[in-house]
Amino acid sequence: MTLIATGICLAGYSQSGYKNAIGIRLAPGSYYDAFAFSFKTFVSNSGAIELNAGGGSRGRSYYLNNSYYNSRPFSFSVSGTYQHHFKIPVEGLRWFVGGGLIAYNVFSKDNKFEGFGSGFYPTGGIDYKFPAIPLNLTADFRPTIFFSKPDYYDSFNGANFGISARYVIGGR
Repeated sequence: MTLIATGICLAGYSQSGYKNAIGIRLAPGSYYDAFAFSFKTFVSNSGAIELNAGGGSRGRSYYLNNSYYNSRPFSFSVSGTYQHHFKIPVEGLRWFVGGGLIAYNVFSKDNKFEGFGSGFYPTGGIDYKFPAIPLNLTADFRPTIFFSKPDYYDSFNGANFGISARYVIGGR
């Protein structure tokens, strides 16, 4: 009986598609969302929404009035992305394009780094759902342009590459 139940569970996960997945996204080039919890849900066969909430910290150094300063503020962020997926002739593998919005707040004792930021980004990447196990991996690129930002941060982050690992909680 246990063998039959295990077979049924594996057959349900052997689909190359999935409905929902939850996990983490790592983006070492980003100070505002270097580590984020990630939830992805498909709203159609090819359209998905990805939601992230997380944070990051990045050392910032600057020279002002003949003095050298170093700061390591913490940031908390939330983002939402729409992704349109296209099939690749490999089971479980798809590529996607889309875009999203991000909002973050930097917490610092130095008011040059503290404050609210928001922006938008186009995105593109690849998405792989393992056929035999409930695991999804994604690699993406999100070059971000900011509407608002703390004083000593850039208006553009072209280094936001991320990887995600998620547990699939619903097949199609």
